[in-house]
Amino acid sequence: MRSRAKREKTPQAASPRWRMLLQIFGTFFKMGCFTFGSGLSILLQLEEEYVDKRKLLTSEDVLELTTVGKSVPGVMITNVSMLVGYQLAGIPGGILAVFGLTLPAVFILSLVTYFYSAIKSNVWFACAMRGVNAAVVAIIASTVWNMGKDALKDKIAVLICGAAFLLCMFTDVSNILMIICGVLLALLWMGAKALTERKGGRS
Repeated sequence: MRSRAKREKTPQAASPRWRMLLQIFGTFFKMGCFTFGSGLSILLQLEEEYVDKRKLLTSEDVLELTTVGKSVPGVMITNVSMLVGYQLAGIPGGILAVFGLTLPAVFILSLVTYFYSAIKSNVWFACAMRGVNAAVVAIIASTVWNMGKDALKDKIAVLICGAAFLLCMFTDVSNILMIICGVLLALLWMGAKALTERKGGRS
């Protein structure tokens, strides 16, 4: 009887997991179909889907996963997709998120490559791409604004962001070096702050 009850419960327990995996694949497939320009444009879609709509993640979660995804080798948005999928449904979720995101690009690029000689000089195609690029700028700006509200909550964060922006604009310093410097500065700031508070408590 016990084993029979266990067998009856297994499909019910597995059903929500399969629904979650299919939902992850479908969501990232849809994002892959409508992501143009920089991969940053997909972050706004992630927030709308999993923070605002489904309440499965917070804005801080998306920011942390994005930071980790940018800090490791590979394509940033693919890394972030893997991390989000893993956060939601483990390793299968991460694999399906990446597969769903990249599948539309593979299909579309195959078609574009095949018909490239016919469309590369097409005026209508060029105008459509200009419109897409203009819309992507607005999407990226909105994403940066939302991320900034969550990340720039104290003076040290604002200072690090300002310094990194100036370095990006006027120097050739690598992104990896800037991230490492940002981590070190934040750790030094937190250490100095904790030391000051400890001395104040003793006095």
